[in-house]
Amino acid sequence: MKPAILLVDDDLAICDVLRDVLNEHVFEVMVCHTGNDALTAIGQHPGIALVLLDMILPDINGLLVLQQIQRQRPDLPVVMLTGLGSESDVVVGLEMGADDYIAKPFNSRVVVARVKAVLRRSGALALETTTTKTSGLHFNGWRLDTDRCQLFNAQSEQVDLTQGEYGLLLALMQNGRKVLSRERLLELTHSESLEVFDRTIDVLIMRLRRKIEINPHQPVLIRTIRGVGYVFSADVVHAENNAA
Repeated sequence: MKPAILLVDDDLAICDVLRDVLNEHVFEVMVCHTGNDALTAIGQHPGIALVLLDMILPDINGLLVLQQIQRQRPDLPVVMLTGLGSESDVVVGLEMGADDYIAKPFNSRVVVARVKAVLRRSGALALETTTTKTSGLHFNGWRLDTDRCQLFNAQSEQVDLTQGEYGLLLALMQNGRKVLSRERLLELTHSESLEVFDRTIDVLIMRLRRKIEINPHQPVLIRTIRGVGYVFSADVVHAENNAA
C-alpha cells in the first residue's frame, strides 16, 4: 500500500504543487484546508502515516492542531510547514513533539527527502537496502543504525527519533569526546534535507537527553560545557556494515 500523507494548508497553489510532487513519489495524498477538517480526517482515516501541517490556518492555530494530534494519535508523525519569521512557533512545535519542520519557500525535492526520512523511521516506508544488526555506531550498549536512521537501546528496542534528533545525535557521536559549540553543531547538522537554527539545538538536546539518559536532569552522555557548548562523553565504536 502507498503511505498516506495528510497535507494541511489553506494555500491552494502550495497544495497543488505538493500533491503532484508527492504523488510522483508513490504517496497517496489527502488535502485539508482547515485545522478542523484535518482533525476530522485523522479521526476517520487511521491509515494516515504522516501529516504535513501548516502553522497558519484560517480557523485554528497550527500549534493547537498539533496538540490535538498528539492527544488523538501520539504516534502519528507531524512535519510543520512554517513561513519566514516563525522561529518561535518552530521551537514550541519541536517542544510539543513535532518530528521536523520545513520553511517556506521550500524546494519540493527537500520536502520529499524529509517525508521519506520520517516515514522510514516510523516504519511506514520500506527500506531499499538490507543491513546487518550490528552496523552503525555503538555506545554503552546502544546502537545508532546509520543506514536506517534508527536508534536501538541495550535491549535492542527501537527508540523513536525525529529527523532533527537523529541528525544532532549523529553529529555528536561522530565527534565523541569533542566539545562542540552551538555554531559548530549548526554547521554539522545543516544539510539539504535538514535545517536547524540556533534555538533548536537546545530543544533537540533536551529531547535527546529524555530518550538516552538515565536521569535527563543529570546527564552523563550529553554534557553541557558552560559557555562553550556540548560534548558526547561516551566512547563510540564504529561497526562496519556486512550486509549479505
